[in-house]
Amino acid sequence: MFEGFERRTVHLEVGDFPVLLGGSGPPVLLLHGYPQTHVMWRSVAPVLARFATVVLTDLRGYGRAPKPPGDPKHRGYSKRVMAADMAALMSALGFARFAVVGHDRGGRVAHRLALDHRERVEKLAVLDIVPTRTVFSSTSRELALGYFHWFFLAQPAPLPERMIGADPDFWLETVLARWSGTQDLAPFSGPALEAYRAAFRNPATIHASCEDYRAAATIDLEDDTADADQRIVCPVLVLWGEKGLMHRLFDVLATWREKATGPIAGRALPCGHFLPEELPEGTAAALEEFLKA
Repeated sequence: MFEGFERRTVHLEVGDFPVLLGGSGPPVLLLHGYPQTHVMWRSVAPVLARFATVVLTDLRGYGRAPKPPGDPKHRGYSKRVMAADMAALMSALGFARFAVVGHDRGGRVAHRLALDHRERVEKLAVLDIVPTRTVFSSTSRELALGYFHWFFLAQPAPLPERMIGADPDFWLETVLARWSGTQDLAPFSGPALEAYRAAFRNPATIHASCEDYRAAATIDLEDDTADADQRIVCPVLVLWGEKGLMHRLFDVLATWREKATGPIAGRALPCGHFLPEELPEGTAAALEEFLKA
C-alpha cells in the first residue's frame, strides 16, 4: 500500500505522529474515520497524488498516533484539540494553507479545523456525516438503533473498553460489515483489515476511541454551542452514501448549508458509509473535481 509515498515522523507536544507524503502540488490532508486508520485512503490517495501533495496520518488515539489517557472532561479528545494536532502537523511539514478531506470522525476534526484555523483551510470536504449537534438534537428511535455506538462508546470507562476488549476483532469486523453498503467485509482488502485489527487489539486504541465519542457527547457539544454563530467560509464539498443512515434520515447537504457561508456542493454516491473503500474511483473522481476547481 502507498507505493512511492514518503514515510516521516512528525513530533508534536503530545507525541510522534506517523506521516505519509505523496505527489506534488497543492497540499491536501486526508483524515480517516472510526474504526480505521490512514490506511482507508489506500486507493484514493494515489489518485489525488497525481495533482496534489497528499498528507496522510492517524488521528490522535488511532493507529500509530499518540494515545494519551482520557481526562475527566474528555478535552484531550475534543475535536478542537484533535484539529489543533493537525494544524500543528501541517505547520511542521511547512504547509501554511491546505485543503482537508475528512471521513466520519475525521470529518468532524476537519469541520473544527475549518472553524478554528479558517485562515489556513482553503477547501473542506466532509464524507458521510452531518454536524455533531445536528445528530444529537435529532435523535430518534431509528438513529439510536443505527448509531447505537455513539451512545455505547460514550458510556463511562471502563464499560465499553472491557466489552470491546473481550473480543476486539469481533467488534471491529461487526461494525465494518454493518455500516458498509455490502453488509460484509468485501470492501476491506486483506492488508487493510489486518492493519485495522492490529490497531484495535491495542487496549490504548480502544480507550482512546471511546474518549473520542465521550468528547463528542460532552465537550464537543459545549464548544459547538459556544460557536453556534460561526460559519465555514471556504468552499465545501459534501459526499455521502445513499445506502447509509445519514441519507435515510437527513437532507445531508442542507445540514451543511446551515454551517457554511462559502460555496457548497455535494451529492450521494452509490455505496454505504465507507466511501473511500466501497467506491474508491467515484470518491477520488469527486474529490479531484472539487480540489482542482
